[in-house]
This record gives sequence, C-alpha cells and structure tokens, in this order.
Amino acid sequence: MPVQIETLSLINAVQVLALGLMLWAGTHGDNGPTLMAIRLRALALGIEAAGYAVLALQAFISPATLLMGGNALNLLAQAMVVVSIRMLLGKPLRIKAATAIAVLGWAGVVWLGIVYPDYRLRVLWGSLAIAANVLLNIEALQGGCHSSGNRARCVLLWVYLLALALVLWRNGALWFAANPPDEIATPSPVNVFYVLLSGMQPLLASIGFLLLYNEILRRELHDLARIDPLTGVANRRAMSEVSERMLREARAWRGSVGVLLMDVDHFKAINDRFGHDGGDKVLQSLVTGIQGILRPDDVVGRVGGEEFLVLSPGVDAEGVLLLGERIRSSVEREVLQIDGESLRLTVSIGTAVAGSGEWDMNTLRRRADAALYAAKRAGRNRVVAGGEVVA
Repeated sequence: MPVQIETLSLINAVQVLALGLMLWAGTHGDNGPTLMAIRLRALALGIEAAGYAVLALQAFISPATLLMGGNALNLLAQAMVVVSIRMLLGKPLRIKAATAIAVLGWAGVVWLGIVYPDYRLRVLWGSLAIAANVLLNIEALQGGCHSSGNRARCVLLWVYLLALALVLWRNGALWFAANPPDEIATPSPVNVFYVLLSGMQPLLASIGFLLLYNEILRRELHDLARIDPLTGVANRRAMSEVSERMLREARAWRGSVGVLLMDVDHFKAINDRFGHDGGDKVLQSLVTGIQGILRPDDVVGRVGGEEFLVLSPGVDAEGVLLLGERIRSSVEREVLQIDGESLRLTVSIGTAVAGSGEWDMNTLRRRADAALYAAKRAGRNRVVAGGEVVA
C-alpha cells in the first residue's frame, strides 16, 4: 500500500504536538531566560504541529488556504526556534532578522503559488527562507564541538546541518528529477521522503535542545557552587581550584604566583554600628575597589567572613608587596557611604610568593596567614611579607 502524504503529516502532527506538550509540562523554574527559551521552543512545536495538521487535512480545505496557512505556520515556528535557541545560549536574539525572513518567505511563497504559480520556484523560495533560519541557528551554535563540555551544542549543530542538507536535496530532486511532483501533497518518493525526514527533524532538534538545556543548567550549577553569593567573587572552593591551576602552570613555566591574604580591620565594630546589612555593603564595596586594581589574570575570592584571598600570577616578592600596598592605600583613601553615614575602612594584608621549590598552596596560605596576623599585631592597616621567594 503506498504511503499517503496525509497519513505521514498526521503522524508528524501528533508526534510534534506531543513533544511540545512534554517540553512545556516537563520544565519548571522561575521566569528567567532559560525557562522562557524552553517555553518558546514548546510553543514553536505546537505551531509546527498545526502546520502538519493543515497538510493532513488538505482534502477538507482549499488549496489557497493550504498554501498560505501551512507556510505561515511553518515559517512562524522556524522564527520562534531561532529566537529560543539564541535565548538559551545567551546570544543576540535576531528577532528582526527572523521576522523578516518569515514575512519575505511567506510573501514569496504566496506570490509563486497564487499570483505567478510555479511549484519549483515556490519550493526554492521557501527553501531559501528555511536555509536562512537554519544558518542563524548554525551561527549561534558554531564553536560547539571544540570542547567536551559542549557536546549537546555539537549534537544540535549537526541536526541543523542535516536539515540544511535535506533542503538542498529536495531542491536538487525537484530541479533535476525526470518526473518531479507538482505539489507537496502529490504522492511521490521525493515528497514522501521529505515529509518523513522533516517530521523527524523536530524530534532530533528537541532532543538536542533538551540536552543543551541540561548542559547549560549543569554549568550554571557548577558556577553557582563556586561563587560567593554576597560579593559575586570566587568562594573558598573555587579559589582552591584556581590556586592549584595557577601553581601547576607556574611550575611548568618556572614562573611564580603572588598570594595576598587580607582581612578587614575592626569589622565587628562595623557590624555593631551598621548591622549585618551595613557590613554586607562594606564587603561589597571593598570587593569592587579591589577588582578595580587587579590585572585581568589576577583573581580575588572570599575565603572567610571578612577575609579575602588574591592570587596574582607572574609577580615576585617585591611585586606582591607593591600590589598589597596599592590595595591597602586605595581602601584607606576611599570614603564609603553606608546608610547615609561616612565610613573609612582599612585592611591588613599578609603576602607570600610561590617560586622555585615550594608549590603547596596550604603552605603558602599559612605563610600569608602568619604575615597577616603579624600585620594585625603591629597595629593593622599595613602589608607584611611572609618571607622571601619560597626556595
């Protein structure tokens, strides 16, 4: 029994609609861009299912309605997919470009279907619109195969490359086949194969989309576990990982890493005066000031209540002392406004340097910590070295 286009289209409609409903119902969270991207993708699947339903019901609707309605739904769904993928990846949404492609694609298809009927030119024009949307997706996904952490991105990229190949194959078959079909609804090997594979594309793309969503979510959770929620800088766990990486790289290149451990002077008195909310504002202002002094390769992290660690690769004992002094003097000069009151802040800093011999961060931290307490005992608001370059 020959395969009917209507039957394939109905199967595609049910499959795509089920995918959209599962995608919508299976995701929860706040109203952030990630959830919005998932919901937009689910809506696009619903609209795409409606387009397949129109093709399945062609016996009950006029050819003009089939042409205009089916293509409008298809192109709208594609535009929404473009925006949803870019939203999920945090890329520019390209809403104007996707809208223009949809409008121009639909207008050209209608013109070549009703005003100046030519099926092959109509398919070619519609294929150009499809290809333009696919290329927007590929542009957003490019670079996704360069690291093991982006495998889902790579999968989705290949799905759209295959979609582009399918479009090229269909046009080649229409232009060069001996007996090309004259309508999408005409039973023919070209149409059956195209409708069958185009119906599989939403399934593959949705799987890739969900894998990408899961990959991004895991990466966000990984980052959140390494960020101090109050100040936005690295926490103790992240600083431990960063320090190990820096020491490993410095050892391989016979370099050095400067370590600065700093503590806010008399922070308990600040909390007593302004409350914990005021104390939080002080720490946030302190971090902002420190970040303005550091180089791009330097890293600052919060490793205690009011204790911060700075790692500065490539500096020697003199350089780390100079960096500590720049931080200390900058903090001392800054006048903070906390709840309408002025506050001058000071910090005590201890330093250490990893060099040609000692590459254990725990040892370096102990040296910097001892120097920090020496600074406290000497009257605070000063920088004390924890020894010369470790040998």
